Amino acid sequence: MSEQRPLAPPEAWRAVAGCFLASWMLLARRRVHLPRDRVGTRIRFADGTSARVYRETRLGSGLAKDPCTLVVVFRLRLIRGPGHALFRAESLLNTPLFVGFPGFASKLWLAHDEDGRYRGLYEWDDPQRAEHYARSLWRVLALVSVPGSIGYTVLPRLRRDDVLADPGLVEGAARDQAPDWWRVAVGTR
Repeated sequence: MSEQRPLAPPEAWRAVAGCFLASWMLLARRRVHLPRDRVGTRIRFADGTSARVYRETRLGSGLAKDPCTLVVVFRLRLIRGPGHALFRAESLLNTPLFVGFPGFASKLWLAHDEDGRYRGLYEWDDPQRAEHYARSLWRVLALVSVPGSIGYTVLPRLRRDDVLADPGLVEGAARDQAPDWWRVAVGTR
């Protein structure tokens, strides 16, 4: 995995703008779905934290042809107590900032964990597209996140739901990513 850093501002903002326009077309064509099957599921991570799924967003079938799992993490600035519930409600409005990116398949939105970190668990089509998205999103997240709290991990050739069903699939993956904030632990659900 390459060094984690955001894309240059002009490139990132062009990508976000293109995504935003594409998102409206997808929404108008009713290609974006909000299944409720996983809402409420608690996901545990290898660093000892856990978080509850509060929303799922899926494009079409939600399955990628060249799958990878993308895990994104960030900690919001100035959000405490009841502010978390407000953020979770408002975050639906952020949907046009990701569903139009090339390669998006599905996302599980996780509420804040015991350390105040939010995560997104995505299935993405093509690892390079997933990384481009994560590095573009970084610019958006930097506006509202604690400096130094943004990170991501791309797990090539792994479907997100397979990783959730069998966390052992990631053994040896992304070893350069420490600590294990991204690694799903046994005992999910």
